[in-house]
Amino acid sequence: MTVLAQADLRLDANAIDYLLLAFYFLLVLGIGYLSRRQVSTSLDFFLSGRSLPAWVTGLAFIAANLGAIEVMGMSANGAQYGMPTAHYFWIGAVPAMLFLGIVMMPFYYGSKVRSVPEFMLRRFGKPAHLVNGISFALAQILIAGANLFLLASVVNLLLGWPIWVSIILAAVIVLSYTALGGLSAAIYNEVLQFFVIVAALLPLTIVGLYKVGGWEGLVDRISGGPGGAEQLDSWPGNQLTGFGSNFLSVLGLVFGLGFVLSFGYWTTNFVEVQRAMASKSMSAARRTPIIGAFPKIFIPFIVIIPGMIAGVTVTELAGENKEALLNGDAAPSGATFNDALLLLMRDLLPNGMLGIAIAGLLASFMAGMAANLSSFNTVFTYDIWQAYLKKDRPDDYYLRTGRVVTAAATVLAIGTAFIASTYSNLMDYLQQLFSFFNAPLFATFILGMFWKRMTPTAGWTGLVSGTAAAVTVFLLAETGVWDLPGQGASFVGAGAAFVVDVVVSVVVTYATQPKPEPQLVGLVYSLTPKENLRHSTTGEDAGWYRNPGLLAGIALVITIVLNFIF
Repeated sequence: MTVLAQADLRLDANAIDYLLLAFYFLLVLGIGYLSRRQVSTSLDFFLSGRSLPAWVTGLAFIAANLGAIEVMGMSANGAQYGMPTAHYFWIGAVPAMLFLGIVMMPFYYGSKVRSVPEFMLRRFGKPAHLVNGISFALAQILIAGANLFLLASVVNLLLGWPIWVSIILAAVIVLSYTALGGLSAAIYNEVLQFFVIVAALLPLTIVGLYKVGGWEGLVDRISGGPGGAEQLDSWPGNQLTGFGSNFLSVLGLVFGLGFVLSFGYWTTNFVEVQRAMASKSMSAARRTPIIGAFPKIFIPFIVIIPGMIAGVTVTELAGENKEALLNGDAAPSGATFNDALLLLMRDLLPNGMLGIAIAGLLASFMAGMAANLSSFNTVFTYDIWQAYLKKDRPDDYYLRTGRVVTAAATVLAIGTAFIASTYSNLMDYLQQLFSFFNAPLFATFILGMFWKRMTPTAGWTGLVSGTAAAVTVFLLAETGVWDLPGQGASFVGAGAAFVVDVVVSVVVTYATQPKPEPQLVGLVYSLTPKENLRHSTTGEDAGWYRNPGLLAGIALVITIVLNFIF
């Protein structure tokens, strides 16, 4: 970034661009202030009082995931790997989002738990609850730091503001509205940010395609450049996985990304589940991830394609620069793939549109970081502070604690931003974190939900063993003992975490005592009465277009068709 910052990369932002930015910031803070009026209890602050409609929580569900890491990271992946990046959406997201809505939300929402670790507490007891609470809190601080680093880099490059000014200003704005209005403020801002991000990226994609002569022109440019035609087909995705064998690459994508990483992230990550839990009914909670799946299907076209365009049109990333980066060397220009979206904006957008684009990038950062903060403060306050340190205090004590914790998390995120700064492609970093924290949790979760014999001891030993397996794979790859280029290390690490977790859980289960069956009603599929898992189909939940099963089927068909086309 330092080489680039010295180059002539300042965007020629003028008064209208700054005016648009100022208006956007005021709007965001206004939403936070208005949301404060709805916060009178800790449940209002942490879960919006379970009062929001499905379309709001559905858009917030997807915006919470559409942070700067997603927007910038997927564009970086688009420039580096091309269309195989779409697997993060069509294989690595949509099926798991549909599974969450159809199968898992009835358990989360029906049991009235306030967080995913609280579900672990009821199913497995305190040790598993504490392990999950601490690991989740750590993950959110690390991911929030990555969002913060990206934003600082963006603002430094585009506007020339010093990095420390960018970090503090942005952190203060996110902290203000999240601490004021809690989850409601975060969710309503995420809905706004979703539309701002689309308004920023859609014109960039259209103008970029026009510049290269449409899709056919892009195909010709990529086919004749470094990376070649392999970057135009999503399968088998060898460059992305780092495997030379087509079979191993497909296996890594389907099992490592499509099953373990994807289901681990979407079905057990409280950042996402929290949005569905804020819904006003069981039906709305089930529809939340399914509604979110529809924009998720089409986001690759406004995130990955600009990255691909940047990889063939932006001087600092094309030709010998791209070739050097694909070989793992530094580009002569000093650019990295993380800069793809910024450089494309610099080259293509006029004033006015520039202001909207910058607001879109800031929106993506704030959506991501607000999601991290709002889920961190819930888990830390309920699952660590209230459960183990300060029990049985009045409700307003926990409401105040939540606001203080939000501020503390912001300060910690500023510290972890420096870890993220060591990665040239932040998606590598992000996938690595998911293999540590999400893959083992998914294994424990899915076993515990469908296998009533699984014991509390197996719950925490499986989690710890799975995490240790993922960390071991990471260390072997980092030290060169195991050659896993691309994002292969995170796929293999996720698979190892899942398998080790399951094996340890099964062995420990048969050596320890299970919980009595009456204590597992509502927590294990076979012991839960079917009526407890049904949603209302009358009143606000009536109509075929509110049927979770039908909506999920439509989304799945579209996803399968796109996999065949690309």
